[in-house]
Formats: sequence, C-alpha cells, structure tokens
Amino acid sequence: MGRVVAALDPGAETLQALASPNRLRILTRLRHSPCSVTDLSAAVGMDQPAVSHQLRLLRALGLVTGDRTGRNIVYRLYDSHVAQLLDEAVYH
Repeated sequence: MGRVVAALDPGAETLQALASPNRLRILTRLRHSPCSVTDLSAAVGMDQPAVSHQLRLLRALGLVTGDRTGRNIVYRLYDSHVAQLLDEAVYH
C-alpha cells in the first residue's frame, strides 16, 4: 500500500498544477507550438516574470522542457503524454 500512496503523490502534484488557469493557458499555448517566454507572455496576457515562475514549476513537474537558442529558451511540452493529459482535462 505504501508504494501506491507514494506513486499517487506525483500525480496529485500534476493535477494540482493543471488546476491553475494560468498554467493551463501556458500549457494550452505550448500545445500548439513551442515558444519563448516573451511570446508566451504576450499570448497568455501575463507579465514575463509571472510566466517564468509558472514555467519553473511546470519544468520541475516534468510537463514542459526548454531548449536554449542563443540567449533565449524556447519552451515546449515535455512529450505527447502531456498533450494527451491536456486533451483529456481540457477538451474532453
């Protein structure tokens, strides 16, 4: 039973992250295509520091990843499982 409870913790954290409208907006935007913090900020109507803060949390949860291009980081969904999770949670 202990392993089952331990396995639920990351799932609960992921679902908690999806409960935030701001994080959902960010993830939904990234569902369409990768983009920089500046582009994300404009697309979701949030200040750049707030978007950066949310991206740090989403990266820590393994929902997004970033690729450095020069001085910028281009963010994208970690993999197709995140897209499927969004599809089920948002578009179901």
